[in-house]
Amino acid sequence: MLRLTEIKLPITHKQDEIAKAILKRLGLNRDDLTGYTVFKRGVDARRPNAILFTYTLDISLRNEAEVLARFADDRHVSKAPDMAYRFVARAPENLASRPIVIGMGPAGLFAGLLLAQMGFRPLILERGKAVRERTKDTWGLWRKSVLNPESNVQFGEGGAGTFSDGKLYSQIKDPRYLSRKVLEEFVKAGAPEEILYVSHPHIGTFRLVGMVEKMRETIVSLGGEIRFKSRVDDIEIENGSVKGVMLSNGERIATNHLVLAVGHSARDTFGMLAKRGVHIEAKPFSIGFRIEHPQSLIDTARYGKNAGNALLGAADYKLVHHAANGRSVYSFCMCPGGTVVAATSEIGRVVTNGMSQYSRNERNANAGIVVGITPDDYPGGALSGIEFQRHWESNAFVLGGGNYQAPGQLVGDFLRGAPSTKLGSVEPSYTPGVHLTDLSHALPAYAIEAIREAIPAFAKKIKGFDLEDAVLTGVETRTSSPIRIRRNAENLQSINTRGLYPAGEGAGYAGGIMSAAVDGIEIAEAVAKSIVSGS
Repeated sequence: MLRLTEIKLPITHKQDEIAKAILKRLGLNRDDLTGYTVFKRGVDARRPNAILFTYTLDISLRNEAEVLARFADDRHVSKAPDMAYRFVARAPENLASRPIVIGMGPAGLFAGLLLAQMGFRPLILERGKAVRERTKDTWGLWRKSVLNPESNVQFGEGGAGTFSDGKLYSQIKDPRYLSRKVLEEFVKAGAPEEILYVSHPHIGTFRLVGMVEKMRETIVSLGGEIRFKSRVDDIEIENGSVKGVMLSNGERIATNHLVLAVGHSARDTFGMLAKRGVHIEAKPFSIGFRIEHPQSLIDTARYGKNAGNALLGAADYKLVHHAANGRSVYSFCMCPGGTVVAATSEIGRVVTNGMSQYSRNERNANAGIVVGITPDDYPGGALSGIEFQRHWESNAFVLGGGNYQAPGQLVGDFLRGAPSTKLGSVEPSYTPGVHLTDLSHALPAYAIEAIREAIPAFAKKIKGFDLEDAVLTGVETRTSSPIRIRRNAENLQSINTRGLYPAGEGAGYAGGIMSAAVDGIEIAEAVAKSIVSGS
């Protein structure tokens, strides 16, 4: 099978035009083509009024060797890679101690799934609740301003990614095509098959809920065990090796292989690890606001006369600006046709994030507009980034009125430095609600300065981005983990704690559903190899 890239067709093309394009590109007759599949379909919107679909195709030919030789110097024609996933190990029959996975976000879920598929009968400990119970608690904050610190957007089955746009793409290097394994498992669990080939696949919260449940059932059917409301309060470490865990109810569970996939908001866990001497480092992350525009404005700016075309769906964007003060400002977790959501996990703090459903048909587009920061901005040790986040989240709680409403400001007022007193044409989507104020003191002065410079610059790329009535909502602080639990590059164990496998976004090795899931697979493989080899 050959792989053919950069086949471009109008978005209105008929199905048979793909085959015609293949034959034309390779100079072949119809009988030479025995079949094809779409590996990837992207959108080329550089000319909004002449938008194209861009295809990567895997094709079967009668004369494959001859064609490959003829196009040997053409980078768009190559042998299709083998993307099949192969397990690295199988559990021994006399498995002495089963591995434990802490956390059931994307990293923990896929670590548990892969370990179960290899026969290692993992035990997964999740501090939050099963996904449907967790959804009810999450809505309790959004609708009634009642926060459950153990069951919310951050904690519970499915992890923080469950209440997001469900984006399933990443810029990670993936030479083994592990992301394909992730997508295939999601399809098995009920995701639409289109996620296998669209360039920016997404699922949305409602679909993710059912998929997570099915994946849980698969793990259990393969001998795994899942315990909810089971917070790990301590890890037993002897002579630099993991020996077990202590739960909040006092129960001790022995293990020599512990996967730590707790997500970026498990601040109490990070503190416990530091006390136990596990090597932790402060790392860069970003802070900022959510910005909301009418989705129709983004559609028109990106797609021109094709705005609203059902084949294209709601338009997205990706923006970067390097400010004069040396800060980088960029769009983060852009949610077409979505909502801004309350994402705190701690009492008396306000955190924002974005979420979309599969349909992406809400009235507004939203994205984080965030500024990169480094440990130099929050000196004081490995956990100082957490205190930095908490300071600005507590400040946002006060600015919002002290009732989990978020502080907000119209973009026009923000750029002028004037407080907002009433909304314009854009109605913010955040619940429990937005309290209009002046965001000038909602973030450090360098971040405010950089964002004020970036918004007009972004308007040169997305017409109307500096819309007077667009709404900023604060604060976005949990873009990624503020810490990294350093691990050995060879066996993926903590550099100073044998048997501890830091995984996913919370450990500082991922940034989104796909990269966290891939990291979970690699961690599961490392655990399996260690158990089988006895190392």
